[in-house]
Amino acid sequence: MQIEYQLNDLGSGGKKVCLVTLDAIFAGHITKIAKKIDSTKLIVTTNVGSFLPKIIQILGKALKKIPKGKVTPLEGKTVLDFHKDILQGDYSTDPPDVKVVPDDIGWIQYTGGTTGPPKGAMISHRNFAANGLAIARWLGWEYGKGVLLSGFPMFHIAGLTVAEAGIYFGWTQILIPNPRDTNHMVKEMKKYHPTNLVNVPSLYQMLIKNPKFKAVDHSELGTCISAASPFPKESQEELESIIGKGKLLELYGMTELSPVATMNPSIGEKKLGTVGMPIQNVDLKIVDPDTGKPVPLGEPGEILVKGPMVMQGYYNKPEETKKAIDADGFMHSGDIGIMGEDGYIKIVDRTKDMIIVGGFKVFSSKVEDTLAEHPSVGAIALIGEPNPDRPGSEIVNAYIQLDPDYQYDGNEAALKESIINYAKEHCSPYEVPKKVIIMEELPLTAVGKVDKKVLRK
Repeated sequence: MQIEYQLNDLGSGGKKVCLVTLDAIFAGHITKIAKKIDSTKLIVTTNVGSFLPKIIQILGKALKKIPKGKVTPLEGKTVLDFHKDILQGDYSTDPPDVKVVPDDIGWIQYTGGTTGPPKGAMISHRNFAANGLAIARWLGWEYGKGVLLSGFPMFHIAGLTVAEAGIYFGWTQILIPNPRDTNHMVKEMKKYHPTNLVNVPSLYQMLIKNPKFKAVDHSELGTCISAASPFPKESQEELESIIGKGKLLELYGMTELSPVATMNPSIGEKKLGTVGMPIQNVDLKIVDPDTGKPVPLGEPGEILVKGPMVMQGYYNKPEETKKAIDADGFMHSGDIGIMGEDGYIKIVDRTKDMIIVGGFKVFSSKVEDTLAEHPSVGAIALIGEPNPDRPGSEIVNAYIQLDPDYQYDGNEAALKESIINYAKEHCSPYEVPKKVIIMEELPLTAVGKVDKKVLRK
């Protein structure tokens, strides 16, 4: 479970961890792993309804619109209610005497990085401020003059960036609890008239299919930013036919870059199907991943980025940090791009085994290692298949060769269900395979590795 892994990683080396969480998550998840997170000594719970007016709290609970969970004591841990124990508690209101400097770590944002299990990207205040201010200048944002709507969850680096930028600039923010509820999103658009939208391509695709979205007056909408996964050019054109030509800006970034490196310009030519050009203070080069030498314009290569937005490193993982950030300070993205003569960049591939599901990165090796623990699995390979219902997103397919010692009764449907249920218990929801294909033998390369190229074909 991701929560357990992250809490234990943060608490390694004798550090103590404080967790702030919703009561629903406490009851549904934390109680189940409480004995496995020894370093987490303090847990502060809260409820969405506690921040709302009393009448809305009552109606929300009566209509079961507000998620909630029972908060109980946990052995060896202090459990507090934010509103009852802290806001109403006998604590000093004087600010703590804590000195913060720009290069102090402000966030440890977990990501798959370019390979392997989740890693905590250490992002300093300087990293975040440098990138946030650069993005705002690039977009021409003005203080107090915007209404922002984002479908990104705030635990995603894009959602975090958007939310904090909105606060910094004093903008109205429209919070969307369920971005898949496009009817609700359209209702909020009609009510608040957003000037800026920020979403993953698959969500824009869902909006495009909603007739109510097409009927909205988009005259006050300035820009739509697309991030986190590829956005088919045909779909981009369809979106602009609804919101207005020249309003869509596709960008490229990653958690380790705090997070934006390139973007289509807000003033000047926008090229659909590209992620624009490097923004301010970004030193970017595209190199041959084998030799490290820059490739000619128009040729594909790995994207490397240097600048004040590059993270400080991976928490507790110095070796992984050395692999990701070279001696010259360039972050090796693992993503393959092409820069044209005009400086615009197109992403043509991703880290070879990475799968994109609704904007989230699924690292096949991580999920394969987890599912290999299922008693039936002898060998396994994960492959991404384009999702016809969500352009730019993929379906996770698991190809499995059975363990020769597994007592298989021939009931394939039951076996597949068992594997998927196992995945639901041990993986994040977006990592769970949608399809399980049982094979007599997985294809191998000449050196004995599973040949994923054959599986993709």
